Amino acid sequence: MLRILIVGCGDVGLRAARLLRGRARVYGLLRSPERAAELRAAGVIPVPGDLDDRASLARLAGLADVVLHFAPPPPEGAADPRTRRLIGALGRASLPRTLIYVSTSGVYGDCAGAPVPETRPARPGNARARRRLDAERRLRAWAARTRVGLAILRAPGIYAGDRMPEERVRKGLPALLPEDDIYTNHIHAEDLAGLAVAALFRGRRNRVYNAVDDSGLKMADWFDVVADHIGVARPPRLARAEVMAAVTPAMRSFLSESRRMANRRLKTELRYALRYPSVREGLAGGA
Repeated sequence: MLRILIVGCGDVGLRAARLLRGRARVYGLLRSPERAAELRAAGVIPVPGDLDDRASLARLAGLADVVLHFAPPPPEGAADPRTRRLIGALGRASLPRTLIYVSTSGVYGDCAGAPVPETRPARPGNARARRRLDAERRLRAWAARTRVGLAILRAPGIYAGDRMPEERVRKGLPALLPEDDIYTNHIHAEDLAGLAVAALFRGRRNRVYNAVDDSGLKMADWFDVVADHIGVARPPRLARAEVMAAVTPAMRSFLSESRRMANRRLKTELRYALRYPSVREGLAGGA
């Protein structure tokens, strides 16, 4: 039976595990022992280890045929030492034949609202995205050197029924006027898990895929969808200067980048049919 290791057993990782139930023996890197029962309930065999502790990763060597790498970089720094340690641990015995890495659309940086295919050069505009690009580059060099099959999924805003900006919308924080607004991109957590599984079986070697739905909304329109879904008033729309003064530094960073990600590859190469093509359908689905 196919042996799969999930690194990063959060929401998306456990959704992927459930999709793989009965098709593979699934292991999950477990940092917190108190989550062992949760992993087992999803059909995952817990493997104790911590990407911040190199010595704890020794048992990963030769464990799996495929690795699904969902773990984020650390919150600080210019690089991703967690991915470096993972690669080092995997290299101590027989290598996996495939690794799927979930990165971020932030590596493209600001595209001024232009359509963004996977061939667009990465130009990250903040430290968070630069750490992701560092991980991508390390993985691509490692895959080219070792002949491990690698697929990178660049994911935008991940959402689900319990994963949306509900608090922000309930507070009535302002959104941008249409003429000032940015394009934003989304993918439902269930579709991201499905795309990771599809890439496992159908991804091309050392290939990047934009893991994005068909929504193509501006950010204020997304907040309107959330407001309609939870039954509160839509946020007021103000000029950019007023909004920037009212939001957090993290939100200001998001509001400085606009792009419309293309998703042709996920449909033609991965042959993936989106379960939730738009955010309205995704929230209505309740998952």
